[in-house]
Amino acid sequence: MAEAEKPTKAGINPPVFYPSAAVILAFVLFGVITPSTAGKVFNAAQGWIIDTFGWFYLLSMGIFLIFSLVMGLSRYGQFKLGPDHSEPEFSYGSWFAMLFSAGMGIGLMFYGVAEPVMHYANPPLGEGESAAAAKQAMQTTFFHWGLHAWGVYIVVALSLAYFGFRHGLPLRISSALYPLIGKRIYGPIGHTVDVFAVFGTMFGVATSLGLGVLQVNSGLNYLFDVPQNIFVQFILIAVVTVMATTSVVLGLDGGIRRLSEWNLWLAVVLLAFVLIVGPTLFIFQSLAQNIGNYFSSVVSDTFNLFAYTGNSDTDSFLSSWTLFYWAWWIAWSPFVGMFIARVSRGRTIREFVMGVLFVPAGVTFIWLSVFGDTALHGIMSGAADNLISQVQANSSTALFHFLDRFPLAWISSIIATVLVVTFFVTSSDSGSLVIDMLTSTDGEESPTWQRVFWAVSEGIVAFALLLAGGLSALQAASLMSALPFVFILLAVCYGLFKALRIEALKQDSMRHMMNTPSNVSRVGSGGAERGDYWQDRLQTLVSSPRRQQVNKFLHETVAPAMKEVCQEYENQNLETSVSEEDDRCYLRVGHGEEIDFVYGVRVRSYAPPSFTLNSVRRNTSNEKRSHYRAEVFLREGGQQYNIMGYSKQQVIGDILDQYEKHLHFLHLIR
Repeated sequence: MAEAEKPTKAGINPPVFYPSAAVILAFVLFGVITPSTAGKVFNAAQGWIIDTFGWFYLLSMGIFLIFSLVMGLSRYGQFKLGPDHSEPEFSYGSWFAMLFSAGMGIGLMFYGVAEPVMHYANPPLGEGESAAAAKQAMQTTFFHWGLHAWGVYIVVALSLAYFGFRHGLPLRISSALYPLIGKRIYGPIGHTVDVFAVFGTMFGVATSLGLGVLQVNSGLNYLFDVPQNIFVQFILIAVVTVMATTSVVLGLDGGIRRLSEWNLWLAVVLLAFVLIVGPTLFIFQSLAQNIGNYFSSVVSDTFNLFAYTGNSDTDSFLSSWTLFYWAWWIAWSPFVGMFIARVSRGRTIREFVMGVLFVPAGVTFIWLSVFGDTALHGIMSGAADNLISQVQANSSTALFHFLDRFPLAWISSIIATVLVVTFFVTSSDSGSLVIDMLTSTDGEESPTWQRVFWAVSEGIVAFALLLAGGLSALQAASLMSALPFVFILLAVCYGLFKALRIEALKQDSMRHMMNTPSNVSRVGSGGAERGDYWQDRLQTLVSSPRRQQVNKFLHETVAPAMKEVCQEYENQNLETSVSEEDDRCYLRVGHGEEIDFVYGVRVRSYAPPSFTLNSVRRNTSNEKRSHYRAEVFLREGGQQYNIMGYSKQQVIGDILDQYEKHLHFLHLIR
């Protein structure tokens, strides 16, 4: 896989930035200048997409989930998202917090109570407001918020992390198509893909922000009698956009990570409160049953289009619920996927898939059971018999009417409102960070004004959607922005599978060549004349060399060996180079359109083993020393073996051993 040639200075990427900004600006002007016409256009487009491509959405989501499971459970799961020696940047706690906050936190706040209640009152099939309807309502809600959403996120995140961190390509959606179109990812095709990704991200995030501001307005109306109208919603969008802009300027670690962790703890507090004051035993019983119902029906539900039992009610159900969710998750996939990729460097594919697929989904199931089943229990027991009419009148007020029947309702409603705002902010700042990365050239950091521009743009688009029709316009925008991206995601799946297959072949080739006799024996040339060579080598193995000793070996033995090999490669008309730095040396051999060979040696520091000679000869102050190794690095990263003490001929032999394995790998993939 060819590595990206990275510019030295960061800035906007004009072929992506300007078309994306122009399309979004045109949409905003259309929504603001002629909101009634925009609403009609959105509704007409939504109806056409559902009638024409509804089956395609359902089929694609099933493919994405199956593909994710295959990636995690197959032999491909052993590969790391980064070099072989890389380690995760964030702890499990921080990682899971950021996954959940960016992935769907704000949606659960909006629909956690509303959706089960609405399915209970109006199920797609069967009689409403019955025990069977309650069971089906939770099964359907679990289906909409379960593994499928995280499956589509994994497709994007896994591709970006793999190609970005393991192969050095830009962290952009177009990079995932490298196995299919090669260096054309840097041309018009790649730029078009990234523009679609920006478009989908913008409207996916704007949909969430629109839902969030409706709910925040409802909470303020409940708590302080603040009126519910478009002017108040505009003020709320402006306030939250300022907060999100501040967070995104602070950066990933300074703003987004801390806010996500705080967000998660606040959600746990609200969850625990409802669990304690609600029907606790019923919640645990229903959680177990809901999980069983979900896994027993997930396959049939995945491909259920009501083709044989369809009517106007089932068609309306599909368009308003299932297809809206699938489009929402697809539209969110560039944003959430790139964000997940950004925080997942160093994890194995198996660890990544299992973590991203099951941990957030498990938390989601707990959340839905605590809030959804508690609401249904209150309705069926008569304690909250008016909740159905309240939710049907205004779904954004569902959470607050739900909390109103518990003690300390005013306090819990404040916590819920703050939680919606913080989820609102984490969605906006994460989305701004992703769009900023998509529209920037490759560099260390993009201009601050660009991050501010996209954060403000998300708020403006959300306002335009609310002006053009509220919730229905939000749903239509998700469906419209997701359609072209479905085709891109299917191509991404194929590209990732093709790249991982090549990597597996390379691993097979290295294992196949493992027992090939070395070009130069590690015992050393001239060993017969020097019978004490093995004793010298043993002393090297059990010693703990200092940095200056390893540096001397690097520059006086490894570098000359590489240069000697380089000269011979050049004599064979191969494009070759040697780069030498203070603590590393690299040899690169070009193979034209095929994958280059890279062999490097780096000085690495470790705590000294207890058995080494130097470790027991510490000075009187008992000062701890570091143990240094000269480790081999290939294109895939560190190989975790030490060549300290090799002679120049032995280093040459090791280079040729690795080169022979590389040639065998190229033979397998031709």
